[in-house]
Amino acid sequence: MSYSLNSIIINPISKSSPKNAVILCHGYGGDGKDISIIANYWKNFLSDTLFLCPDAPEVCNINPSGYQWFDLTAQTEDEILSKSLIAEKKLNQYIDDIKKKHNLKTEQIALVGFSQGCMISIQTALKRKDELKCLIGYSGKIINSNHLSKNILSKPKIYLMHGEDDQVVPINHILESKDFLLTNGFNITTKIFKNCEHRIPTEGLSIGLEFLKKNL
Repeated sequence: MSYSLNSIIINPISKSSPKNAVILCHGYGGDGKDISIIANYWKNFLSDTLFLCPDAPEVCNINPSGYQWFDLTAQTEDEILSKSLIAEKKLNQYIDDIKKKHNLKTEQIALVGFSQGCMISIQTALKRKDELKCLIGYSGKIINSNHLSKNILSKPKIYLMHGEDDQVVPINHILESKDFLLTNGFNITTKIFKNCEHRIPTEGLSIGLEFLKKNL
C-alpha cells in the first residue's frame, strides 16, 4: 500500500514496528525534504516512532519547485477556506493511509506543522472525529475561526510556538489562536520566542521534542 501524498519516510531506529507516528507538514513553498530535518533530529530520541514528511498536494504558485497545501494568492477568505477544505480532506486521507498501513490508532499519531502546514494541521486535527494524540504548531494561525468553531469534534493537546518578530505570519495570530482555543476548552500551551522571525529556533525543536516524548 502506498501513501496518498509523496513523502519522506523515516522509519523507527529500533527497526521494530512503529509504536506511534509523527506527521510533519511543511510551509508554503516548501516540501517534505525541508521539514524532514526536524524529523531526523527528533528520531534519535524517539526510537520507536515513525516519522512522515509529506509534500503538500499542490505545486506552489509562487515557487514551482515547492508545494502548497492551498493557494494563498489573491484569494478572499471564503476562497481560502474552500481550498483549505480540499487540502484538509487530502491530509485526512493521508492520516488514514498511515493508520491502515502501520496498524496504528489515531491516538498514536501526532501532527506537527510549520506556517501553512501549521494552519492545515490545526484545522484537520480539530475536525477529526477520531482524536489525534497531540498537535505542535509553529508560526501558524487558524484559517477561519468562524468555520472552525462550528466544526470542532476533537480536542487534542496542543503546543503553539511563534517568533516575536515574524513578519510573514505576524505574532498577533498566535494570540488570537490561543484565545480561540482556550475559549473552546482546549488544553493548550504557547511559547513566543524573542528576536525570532519566521522560523523554528533550536529552542523550539527542543520544546517540541519534550512535548512529543511526554505525550506519545
